[in-house]
Amino acid sequence: MAENGAELQAMEIDRRVESEESGDEEGRKKGTIVELSQNTRPSGNQGEPDTPVDIDTIILDPEAEDVDLNHCRIGKIEGLDVLKKVKVLCLRQNLIKTIENLDQLIMLQELDLYDNQVKQLENLQALKDLEVLDLSFNIVRKIEALESLTKLKKLFLVNNKITKIENIGHLDQLEILELGSNRIRVIENIENLKKLYSLFLGKNKITKLQNLDGLTNLTVLSIQSNRLTKIEGMQSLVNLQELYLSHNGIEVIEGLENNKKLTTLDIANNRIKKIENISHLTELQEFWMNDNLIEHWSDLDELKNAKELQTVYLEGNPLQKDPHYRRKVILSLPSVRQIDATFIRILKLGAPSHA
Repeated sequence: MAENGAELQAMEIDRRVESEESGDEEGRKKGTIVELSQNTRPSGNQGEPDTPVDIDTIILDPEAEDVDLNHCRIGKIEGLDVLKKVKVLCLRQNLIKTIENLDQLIMLQELDLYDNQVKQLENLQALKDLEVLDLSFNIVRKIEALESLTKLKKLFLVNNKITKIENIGHLDQLEILELGSNRIRVIENIENLKKLYSLFLGKNKITKLQNLDGLTNLTVLSIQSNRLTKIEGMQSLVNLQELYLSHNGIEVIEGLENNKKLTTLDIANNRIKKIENISHLTELQEFWMNDNLIEHWSDLDELKNAKELQTVYLEGNPLQKDPHYRRKVILSLPSVRQIDATFIRILKLGAPSHA
């Protein structure tokens, strides 16, 4: 026991949960303004969960601007013409197969069809004020029919069956594009998206970083779980702050010379043998390098210019086998407050730490 009963002050474990092409929940307003008649309210005791209900049984408020019809077992979009003032329409987790009957909702700014059974993007031409469109977790195969949506700022098409990035070059107001968990092989047709600041392409089949030159305002780029073998094509991304490249086949850290604003660099679960070519990343705060092939403690010298570095992940590398692993990380990188998933214990009264 430590003399005088010195107290250890432990900080909470940061589980390092990164948005896995989540669909960006910010701005989802969930104020329910509908009433379901007693016989249509979802319940485990009332019929089969995959049996659609008639939307006519749902009471709608004509004055409502935010309509939440989440998980109501709706099978068809119809009977919504009464919603003349609606700006936000949430139809999440229903049984909808077709986008239709939205022509009268001309004030709509946000349409959420997350987790339905939609096969095709269609019948959206009247929604000229739409700013947010979410069709994640459907069965869409092609990006199309977005010609009229020139005000669109956020587009979420996560977990569909899309094979190609196309028909979005005219969306010059787009700020967030999420296409994770699809079947995309090539980064293309996004050069004109000058206002884009977040691009998520994780869990696809992309083999090369390319066609990113026009995205000079990009601050977040996530291409985790693809088939990359090289870091390249990043020279124009001078405003990039967060880069996620984990679960690929990258062997060398390179090509980041112009990305001096990076605060988060995730290259975990690759085939990298050496920490190199990042000494110029002085604004780095989080460095995720677990599950690679790093053997030498001298490699950590590459991070010494990052005076604000707070978090490093190095577990799953050969150097973790060192019995003094944590202490050596602390000595090499004194600014660090978290090693892997655990915060460094800070001792009160100046007693020696046993991190």
